Amino acid sequence: MYLIMSSFEFNKILAAIILALVIVVIISKVGDIIVDTDKTNLKETAYIIDIPKSDSKISATSVAALEDIQPILDLLATASLENGEKIYKKCGACHNYEKGGKSKIGPNLWNILNRPKGSVDGFAYSNALVEFGGNWTDEDLNNFLYKPKAYIDGTKMNFAGLKNAQDRADLILFLHQQSDNPVPLP
Repeated sequence: MYLIMSSFEFNKILAAIILALVIVVIISKVGDIIVDTDKTNLKETAYIIDIPKSDSKISATSVAALEDIQPILDLLATASLENGEKIYKKCGACHNYEKGGKSKIGPNLWNILNRPKGSVDGFAYSNALVEFGGNWTDEDLNNFLYKPKAYIDGTKMNFAGLKNAQDRADLILFLHQQSDNPVPLP
């Protein structure tokens, strides 16, 4: 009697497995009928969006213009040299401002005002900064220090920026003084 029960249980398990396989095959065939698996009816399922390649100078300027950045010239009149030196400590981790000093992660900032952008010898600037061109003016520094990556799209400078306009003015005043012949304030 024990052998009969044992083979009966084995037959039930084997039948369940076979039934499961038959159900999977049937569902697969029904799915193939419902869905065109031959891909004979190819349709585009997305829209192609043509994005023109933009000049980084134009896009960077337009991004900076979109943001309402407070002009720095009025704030320079009341800027604090001492506060600018304190704020520079954020910059000092990556930049040096000493005359003849070597560049760190970022270029040396000695005599930066009215200096051409991307002009420190031996420093590997991003193509975006070099192509942006021009000299560093008070307003350029103001826009760049507000949000470097928004002002010059593609810059290597990883700095969130200084949101406070007076802090930017204080720092720019401090950078004015880091020169043998400081550029006069506007």
